[in-house]
Amino acid sequence: MSPTPSMPPRHRAAAGAGARGLVALLLVLWPALICGRAFADPVAHAPVWQDVAQCESGGRWEANSGNGFYGGLQIYQPTWVSFGGLDFADRADLASADEQITVAEAILRSQGWQAWPTCSRRLGLYGRAHAVQPGDTLQSVAERFSVAGGAAELIRLNEATVAPDPLAPLAPGTLVRLP
Repeated sequence: MSPTPSMPPRHRAAAGAGARGLVALLLVLWPALICGRAFADPVAHAPVWQDVAQCESGGRWEANSGNGFYGGLQIYQPTWVSFGGLDFADRADLASADEQITVAEAILRSQGWQAWPTCSRRLGLYGRAHAVQPGDTLQSVAERFSVAGGAAELIRLNEATVAPDPLAPLAPGTLVRLP
């Protein structure tokens, strides 16, 4: 609705504000829209990582307690190195929360939640999982991780959190349980 002089003043103001809001929204989203990334945060992570960090370090992403474990997720230094952490920083406590979570997702795919034994038990987390990346489908995840039973097995393991369509795009950051 565009404002016109025949509208009551309060309606003209509301219509003008709506148009200004739409223009502002388009200016913010335009780069993402033309790159095909509308609403896809380049680093989308499952909210559970905030819970793990709260449990591991009191939510302090810069934690260095002097015990060889660093950052919000208390990642052991050799593990940080093995899973590509040096691409971000020398130690986890020197990396951003997003960078720590990116490394933690690689650890999770390999070691499962037992990489955080105490907190995973407290939070009821178990098994291996994959943090969905843009463009992932259950079919592509099943193929990437050589899941016996394929996408049907992933649907069974994740029926509460994903649609039963193996080719439907998954929301980036979603954690998909792996067998």
